[in-house]
Amino acid sequence: MQTLVLVPGLMCDAQVWSPLFPWLPADVTPWVADHRSAQSLQHMAHQLLQQAPPRFALAGHSMGGRVALEVVRLAPERVTRLALLDTGYLARPAGDAGAQEAAKRHQLLALARTQGVRAMAQTWVQGMVHPARLGDAALTEAVLAMFARKTADVFASQIQALLDRPDASDVLRGLRVPTLLQCGAQDSWASPAQHAEMHRLVPHAVFDVIPDAGHMAPMERPEAVAASLTRWLQAAL
Repeated sequence: MQTLVLVPGLMCDAQVWSPLFPWLPADVTPWVADHRSAQSLQHMAHQLLQQAPPRFALAGHSMGGRVALEVVRLAPERVTRLALLDTGYLARPAGDAGAQEAAKRHQLLALARTQGVRAMAQTWVQGMVHPARLGDAALTEAVLAMFARKTADVFASQIQALLDRPDASDVLRGLRVPTLLQCGAQDSWASPAQHAEMHRLVPHAVFDVIPDAGHMAPMERPEAVAASLTRWLQAAL
């Protein structure tokens, strides 16, 4: 048996990963991290390492991919393989671009504080799933309910963690374990082009694009995402 540590992204929990569980190999034990109220990616990584087994496979989605990179930075000897899904690796840009990012995130936070987290999620989800899936009531309700389980204070902490994110280019360049880079073909937040840039830093990685999926690919196309993860989990060390 091998433990697969799964790291959820912004305002997400085990729900983002659980659709994959029926499709994962029988010899894999999934374990989902909980960021609680941590205000930095490094704190999230420390919390994960305190609870995880001595050695494990590691997969992170969205912000969870950035947490996974910090786990590798802190304790590379504990990670047997790494999967980065619908994520990024660069620090927040300087100047106007960085200021605009902060403003957009804080607008969503203001919405969460004034109208509630679920109302904020109704805005957020519009750009996070494949446009054709916005009419899928079961999918959108799963996303909205997942966000609504978190508070606006948790949202504030995680926004701060993302705005203060470090550049992880050096971690990517140093990877020597089996690595998977995966994203939805229609991910407008963490695009295939962004993952192609990551692939240039990790040329030995497998790069998979999930057809007909947006940023929430594990919830949108769980069978295809799980098939990609299974190939990665079964690759020789």
